[in-house]
Amino acid sequence: MKRFLDKTLLNDHVILGVILINSVVIFMQESGMENPLLIGIDMTCTLIFLFEMITKQVRYGVKAYWSDGWNRMDGALVLLSLPSLVTPFVDVTTFNFSVVLTLRLMRVIRFLRVLHFFPNVAQIGQGLKRALNDSGIVLVGFAVLLVLFGLINCSLYRQVVPEYFGTPLRSIYSAFRVFTVEGWYEIPDAITAATSPIVGRLSRLYFCFLLGSCGILGMSFINSVFVDAMVADNNDDVKVQLDRIEQQQARMEKELAELKSMLNKK
Repeated sequence: MKRFLDKTLLNDHVILGVILINSVVIFMQESGMENPLLIGIDMTCTLIFLFEMITKQVRYGVKAYWSDGWNRMDGALVLLSLPSLVTPFVDVTTFNFSVVLTLRLMRVIRFLRVLHFFPNVAQIGQGLKRALNDSGIVLVGFAVLLVLFGLINCSLYRQVVPEYFGTPLRSIYSAFRVFTVEGWYEIPDAITAATSPIVGRLSRLYFCFLLGSCGILGMSFINSVFVDAMVADNNDDVKVQLDRIEQQQARMEKELAELKSMLNKK
């Protein structure tokens, strides 16, 4: 029995196969294909994930299981997906839309379990955490600028184009569109159509300034800082290797000098 569990429920390759099968089934169900076979496969996959979680806790202990980050994520996803076991026997149409949406979301979210099967995902996560820490002040500065120009634009254009700047939140979102170069030209065009030609030209110059300073230059700076922090550990490894090469080169030069000195004495 122990060998069977090791080869099935405790085998990462088997669990990965179950995750992929379950993902295909969920894709087919979300595409509108509903039949008893797909429902049965989906429920079987959910039960396999549940038995896997229970088996790991029995084998390694409850405390040891939940102390591991990946196990916590897997266990949480399994618990969140358990309602999918009863949905085939319950008429979900009797519930409101939010309940149905929650049940569907908890079933689809199981696909996230595939993340920790990706190679080097732990290193990527550490790099992402380090990048967020190192670029935190830059992101805060970007957020301050976003709110600042959002409020300025709300004051200037609230009455002109309320669909973009009618409220502070809507104005901040429109400023974010400009900063991320997403359909930014639509905003000054709408202002130009709703105002005089002079105001329209000045507004276009103003939004070109926002695009160039906060959009192109600002976002490029944020990306460079973020990427540099992401690959910082790689740079550290290269630096260590270069230091080792330099030390080896210095030893070789010293040995060659000593050998040359001995030959000259002879």
